[in-house]
Amino acid sequence: MATDGVPVAIRQRSLLRVRRLGAGLVTGAADDDPSGIATYSQAGAGWGYSALWTVIVTVPFMIGIQMICAHVGRVTGRGLAANMREHLPKPVVFALVMLLLFANVINLAADVGAMGAAFNLLVGGPAWLYAAVFALFSLALEVFVPFSRYSPFLKVLTVSLLAYVATALVIQVPWSTLPAAMWPRELADRSYLVMIVGVFGTTISPYLFFWQASEEVEEEEASAIETPLIEAPAQSVEAFRRIRFDTVFGMSYSNLVAFFIMVTAASVLRSHGITTIETSADAARALEPVAGRFASLLFALGIVGTGMLALPVLAGSAAYAVTEAVGNRSRLSDKPADARLFYLIIVGAILLGVILSFSPVDPIRLLFWAAVVNGVISVPLMVGIMWIASLKAVMGPFVVQHWLRWLGWGATGLMALAVFGMLL
Repeated sequence: MATDGVPVAIRQRSLLRVRRLGAGLVTGAADDDPSGIATYSQAGAGWGYSALWTVIVTVPFMIGIQMICAHVGRVTGRGLAANMREHLPKPVVFALVMLLLFANVINLAADVGAMGAAFNLLVGGPAWLYAAVFALFSLALEVFVPFSRYSPFLKVLTVSLLAYVATALVIQVPWSTLPAAMWPRELADRSYLVMIVGVFGTTISPYLFFWQASEEVEEEEASAIETPLIEAPAQSVEAFRRIRFDTVFGMSYSNLVAFFIMVTAASVLRSHGITTIETSADAARALEPVAGRFASLLFALGIVGTGMLALPVLAGSAAYAVTEAVGNRSRLSDKPADARLFYLIIVGAILLGVILSFSPVDPIRLLFWAAVVNGVISVPLMVGIMWIASLKAVMGPFVVQHWLRWLGWGATGLMALAVFGMLL
């Protein structure tokens, strides 16, 4: 009986941990969207293993700011923009949200185009048609499938990121040399600094702030027993424990995958003289002649999977932010007829992204402008988030403090330095 009981106990604990994963896991995984994959591939191909430290250093700061966003949503029962609207100048909040919408549409365009190109590598055929089909399928799921059924599907899609771990495992990587090779060596080089800014901006992205906070609200409202912690302080111990585990796991998973993407690009592409990558699909295409068809297909498959995860997050985060900024409270759990503005933004953002992906605009230029806009708005947004999370009038006894407060302000300072570097 004892031997039988151990596996049962382990299985029960594992199931409990899996159930604790939600908004943090999906948010972290969505950060490795096709645009992010392109940035990480560019860093690995251009600078080799000396780019790897960037995805290690950002882990604690990413965890800190995302955990704070989750706390704001769970404590107040409202998203970030709704809280900011109450305590910050409304024109400033609205301007930042409009810039977020602009950046998200550009990101959507880059991601949709990359998905079509990646599927073309898998099966051949017209990339533009695949891009449109994926975008419309993602749109249909987000609009017409109830959130209670759609949320588990997003969790399943996070498994697609393991394709990049598998890719790194099927190629030749000098693992024993990585500890000595992964630290910065070219800090005086301007293009190396540009790479650092790009990775920081890709890893700590504004759309992730809004998504995780609002998903905490969605999950709380979907529960039969949970209420905002400001009204039910007794639920705080279990709620914060779940948020901490979910966010630490999700952000660590995200950056671990980014690490493997960089390792793959450095080991295969840079070592064979391929130092310039424009899109994530280009990275998958370049892998084939030097690492084999299987590695290329795994990489391309990961692009499609992460794209299907990122599209609803990008469109949904924009919808949450815009509707809350104008004083409209809508959720994915609402029916389209009851939340017309919310779903109109989702539909419009994805369709604009599709149209833009078909345009002759250079994909690198799309990514550049998305990075610029995200960088411009990230710092004031993070200052606003830290201000809200520190207000007793908003958070009551749950104002952020101690190590979490320091991590949040540290992340804000890190992004300020990145934006300063980008502007220079």
